Amino acid sequence: MLRDYRTRLIICSIVTIPILVLTEEVQSVLGFSWVFSGSQFILLILSTFVYVYGGYPFLKGIIEEFRNRLPGMMTLITVAISVAYFYSAAVVLGLEGQPFFWELATLIDIMLLGHWVEMRSIIGASRALEELVKILPSEAHLLKDGTLTEVQVDTLKVGDRVLVKPGEKVPIDGEVIEGETSVNEALLTGESNPVSKNKGDKAIGGSINGEGSIVVAVKNTGKETYLNQVIEMVRKAQESKSRTQDLANRAAFLLVIISLTVGSLTLIAWLILGHSAQFAIERAVTVLVISCPHALGLAIPLVVAVSTSLAARSGLLIRERQAFERAKDLQAIVFDKTGTLTKGQFGVTDVIVLSDLDENSLLKVSSALEASSEHPIALGIIDGARERGIATSKVDHFKAIPGKGVEGSVEGRDFKVVSPGYLKDNGIQIDDEIVEKTITQGKTVVFILLDNKPVGAIALADVIRKESKEAVGKLRSMGYKCMMLTGDNKYVAKWVAEEIGLDEYFAEVLPQEKGAMIAKIQEKYTVAMVGDGVNDAPALVQADVGIAIGAGTDVAVESADIVLVRNDPRDVANLMSLSKKTYSKMFQNLAYATGYNAFAIPLAAGVLSTYGIILTPAIGAVFMSVSTVVVAINAKLLRA
Repeated sequence: MLRDYRTRLIICSIVTIPILVLTEEVQSVLGFSWVFSGSQFILLILSTFVYVYGGYPFLKGIIEEFRNRLPGMMTLITVAISVAYFYSAAVVLGLEGQPFFWELATLIDIMLLGHWVEMRSIIGASRALEELVKILPSEAHLLKDGTLTEVQVDTLKVGDRVLVKPGEKVPIDGEVIEGETSVNEALLTGESNPVSKNKGDKAIGGSINGEGSIVVAVKNTGKETYLNQVIEMVRKAQESKSRTQDLANRAAFLLVIISLTVGSLTLIAWLILGHSAQFAIERAVTVLVISCPHALGLAIPLVVAVSTSLAARSGLLIRERQAFERAKDLQAIVFDKTGTLTKGQFGVTDVIVLSDLDENSLLKVSSALEASSEHPIALGIIDGARERGIATSKVDHFKAIPGKGVEGSVEGRDFKVVSPGYLKDNGIQIDDEIVEKTITQGKTVVFILLDNKPVGAIALADVIRKESKEAVGKLRSMGYKCMMLTGDNKYVAKWVAEEIGLDEYFAEVLPQEKGAMIAKIQEKYTVAMVGDGVNDAPALVQADVGIAIGAGTDVAVESADIVLVRNDPRDVANLMSLSKKTYSKMFQNLAYATGYNAFAIPLAAGVLSTYGIILTPAIGAVFMSVSTVVVAINAKLLRA
């Protein structure tokens, strides 16, 4: 279509040159005269070609608009150029008056130029799907029977093994089965930092491999791959109806009716006032051209296209367009706790010193004693020591204390890591305010004994994500109420709420009760629910906007309106910000498109003609085209 407009523009522009040369008004301005018998008929023939060939896209468009019973831009353009052409042709064939073939030809040229420029701007603003498709490589290194073969990605099957070399793109979704590396997933999930990949980790097709070679076993192919799911979701989101778009469509239809009416009244008024038919028709044609609702019709779709692609590249996948638009009106954000605000895994939250041993020494001893255990408490302590870079020491005389803990000799000294029950059974008292406070927060506490005397304690709980406090702080600064909904006990809920600065929390709520609790909150606020999409499904559906967080490569979370690919609550604030910016751009485009017409139509009708300000149809076409380009550029500025 873009090439077709360009070709028609070039050919019609060439034909317009002899039309201009044969026009007496142009000759007068340029200071020469070339009038001969039959020149008017040559003008008619050349103008007929420009009208039919150059005007074909518009003539075809009016048929489609009437077939859909929705007259619009093509209707106005076709009426304008047809009135100009048939009036001029009638003058050549004997009607009294003055033809305006050169105005007709230049009008069609400028309309073709305007549409070509507009389409280039539109394509630039809505190239989301093409950009996403380009992310995936077309070839892969297939490993089979010890040999390496170059194959097309679309021929890979589940279970195939592919080699990914340093710097290459991962060709398809799979699982790392050999090697270790870090990959850049920024273009797919918005994660700015490299993500470490070891044996057993998932690899997303389209991510960029870092420093190491890895072998990936194919898990998903075709439409099941992460990127293809994202592309499909973006496509559906761009095609989905926007409430603001419905308003714009109604306004555009109304504008067409107004334009036809004003154009007709302009023609009649100037004829009644005694002006020539040529002058009256020029004013009417200019009204029809300048008021084409192209800018109004594109004001919303372009913003939708840009915001949807921008969201997808930031790891924010919009499943329900109207829910995304509703996000601008939200008043409260309700978070699930486990896996959303917290990591969903046991970890060390506090190391309490009760002797001359420091925190690292206590962690070193306890992780050494727990090294061979698979108990969640043991794994949490081991991970806590690893995160601090503490090396594990050798343990001698290791022995389990059934149901109570473990004991052994570390660096020649006898240590125990035991539960509160062991202390109670052995009459060991702990009189420490920090320990008491930690226990009342609902955390699990274990004690380190040296020669059967308390030297420290370690508190464990579902670890709060370091991003959660930042996310809540940002949302509250934006004016949102932040709440938490959890099935955990009130002590744990209170600790988490106080730690990250929540406005309110609801504890000991069963999964089947979460939907009812959201409904209760909705009595006071417009609510978004943020959860993992599994046990939070009733609440996600009940909320005004349901947001599934941490989907990773599983983007098909049916209960959510919006999917956040990364397990990062800060993306909720990014989502709210993008929703508000998107609505702002929609409003700006609508305001400009409607304001432009309110100014342009009276000007085109000739209300300022007494002051010498008269717009020709060609100038009207320039105004109309510029208005559409302005709307397209404003939509693209959403990326800034």
